[in-house]
Amino acid sequence: MKKIMLLNGPNLNMLGKREPDVYGAATLQDLEEKMKNLGHTHGVEMICYQSNSEGILIDRIQEAGESGVEGIILNPGAYTHYSYAIRDAIAGIDVPVIEVHISNIHAREPFRHVSVIAPVTRGQIVGLGFKGYELALLALLE
Repeated sequence: MKKIMLLNGPNLNMLGKREPDVYGAATLQDLEEKMKNLGHTHGVEMICYQSNSEGILIDRIQEAGESGVEGIILNPGAYTHYSYAIRDAIAGIDVPVIEVHISNIHAREPFRHVSVIAPVTRGQIVGLGFKGYELALLALLE
């Protein structure tokens, strides 16, 4: 069975509570259950993590590179815009990563328009809510 990691960064544990007008009313648990069910449909084990800590996210990325994970769906949250450490962790593994954002980061505040992560990912999906995660999984399976 293929393994895909779903990795969510800072503040995504607050989905459903934090800025529901931007991120919606569904929770992180809702997202993880949805992705596990979709993964099961496609014969994929979804391994889900969320952390507010940059170091823990880096550890998970590095572990994915060594543990047979075949792809990572990553929402780095605010780390998108300044974490060269996460960027370097992704560049240091041979696992494809797709960057996902629930909101359209390019239509928000100017500081959100640049992703330092994007240049080392397979692709970036923004502004499609939870559907973006589903599309990332399907892309990794192709």
